Amino acid sequence: MTIGLIIIGDEILSGKRVDQHFPKVVQLLAARGLQLGWAEYLGDDPARITATLRRTFATDDIVFSCGGIGATPDDHTRQAAAAALGRPLVLHEEGRRNIEQRIVQVAREAGKQADLNAPENLQRLKMAEFAEGATLIPNPYNNVAGFALGTHYFVPGFPVMAWPMIEWVLDTHHADLHNREPRTERSVLVWEAAESALTPLMEELESACAGIKVFSLPSVGDAHTRRHIELGVKGPPDQVEAAFARLCAGLDALHAQYSPPPA
Repeated sequence: MTIGLIIIGDEILSGKRVDQHFPKVVQLLAARGLQLGWAEYLGDDPARITATLRRTFATDDIVFSCGGIGATPDDHTRQAAAAALGRPLVLHEEGRRNIEQRIVQVAREAGKQADLNAPENLQRLKMAEFAEGATLIPNPYNNVAGFALGTHYFVPGFPVMAWPMIEWVLDTHHADLHNREPRTERSVLVWEAAESALTPLMEELESACAGIKVFSLPSVGDAHTRRHIELGVKGPPDQVEAAFARLCAGLDALHAQYSPPPA
């Protein structure tokens, strides 16, 4: 399965907040032998969120969506997910109980009596309105759950909540995928070379070595490093070593200067 990530929020696109989800999700997946297949950033635009989810629901992808599941006017993800599937929004009873428990707990800690019928508390219950058929994703931070629809998983935008919820999903629902396809990579730094000169070698490697991907990461250099290209191969460990040897032999044939990347 391909794993995708959707990050939602005007604050990310405007630069008011710096996204932390992308690098963390890559890290969480890598720790389980998994990798991200795609990622998209969306603003708080109901029509665009709905259209994106309608497209991704039509795939078999595992999708994590961060942000927009609150109950303020700029939160649209819960409604968009329901619209994308053509399902009604319904109050999830366990989700409601979780929120009410949280309201009571916070009031008790403040030495007050909770009024569950107060307008602000009734508004909070909207965070438990999900598309019909949704299941809950537990939130260890404040017990206000996220939700799942098939292999789409919706969590808050707050990293302190989202990251343990994503880990829970990976370990609870997709443990069978962990480390199922071991992958590794080998690379060298090719000094003062043009990518165009290396392209035929890259094409030959991908053609000759099934299951291997070749990557090329150019750098213009800086005050401490000359211009170079990190050139490498990645894929199943039993194929990478042979492909890497072939890559080095090809560079030797081109009389290229290269060295291992720094540890």
